[in-house]
Amino acid sequence: MIEVRQGASVWHEPAEGPELATEQDALDLIGATYGLGAEVLVVPVERFPARFFDLHAKLIGLFFSKIVQYGYRLVLLGDVRHHVEASDAFRDVVRESDRGRDVWFVADLAELDARLAALR
Repeated sequence: MIEVRQGASVWHEPAEGPELATEQDALDLIGATYGLGAEVLVVPVERFPARFFDLHAKLIGLFFSKIVQYGYRLVLLGDVRHHVEASDAFRDVVRESDRGRDVWFVADLAELDARLAALR
């Protein structure tokens, strides 16, 4: 589903569905949204398996880079505190991502709206 939030076209991936983790999963997500006018892809963190957040697996970087390469902004929606507390390296990824414009970790839609409004 696409909706306009703070002037941006936002695709909401449902919370239920197959897990997302690989570069191919990113391409499948891009394919599902291609041509629909979406600028921002919002994916609930529940769609990502625990191994996705393990930086040694290198899944997160490949997934993020594929989404960004195709010109989308990616938002992981939900609570990632457990992963942040478990890994200093992941905490750094979250901090650096949230400083940028391409990949954000947001707790809820109100936080997403605030972030999008700040870009306008």
